[in-house]
Amino acid sequence: MKKSLLVASLAVLGFAGPAAADISVNVGAIGVMPNDDSGSLPVIESVAGMTGGSTGVTVDENTQLGITFDYALDKNWSLELIAATPFKHEINGTGSLAGLKIGETKHLPPTLLAQYHFDVGVERVDPFIGVGVNYTTFFEEKISPELAGVLTDLAVVTANDDVDLALSNSWGYALQAGVNIAMTEQWGLHLMVSRMAIDTVADVRINGTTIESVAVDIDPTVAMLGIRYRF
Repeated sequence: MKKSLLVASLAVLGFAGPAAADISVNVGAIGVMPNDDSGSLPVIESVAGMTGGSTGVTVDENTQLGITFDYALDKNWSLELIAATPFKHEINGTGSLAGLKIGETKHLPPTLLAQYHFDVGVERVDPFIGVGVNYTTFFEEKISPELAGVLTDLAVVTANDDVDLALSNSWGYALQAGVNIAMTEQWGLHLMVSRMAIDTVADVRINGTTIESVAVDIDPTVAMLGIRYRF
């Protein structure tokens, strides 16, 4: 299993025949904590008689198993690929829609960063900063029964209509800071915090036709605490 994961990571990063000592793998808990902001839902506001601009959405936090692959280019520079098991988030209403669950989604945010490692004069402590690019893909989006019920009560849909949710994928920057702490020659700890630009458009669709779109800037803080193994 370790060998297959390592081969896959090298293929993604484009490495060809690196020295084994240049590769490290970090495995641990990784959490996504949105710093979200969204537009309003004018169609729902209109049919429900709400004040314009009084609604919005928010995305909750989630923690999954994270795995990152590091490749040292030289003493100071390295590349890191961040991956994880799929994150699952609830999407809830805010403002006049506070307390209403809008839906849920899963996403994967693979991120590639260039890291600069500082020499602080302590052999076992390796602080770093990073900058890179994030791609987030959303899938298994679902409208909540609560929202479907509200739309039915407002006569926007009937029981025979197909109501679904679709979120657009996202490209954005990623910034990072962290530290690697060596415990032995091969084993250690990996701690990092990242800020990622993840912006999406959520479409509420009836029978395949979009009736409401809302722009959501998720822009999460991503933090990881893991065990580090150096090959």
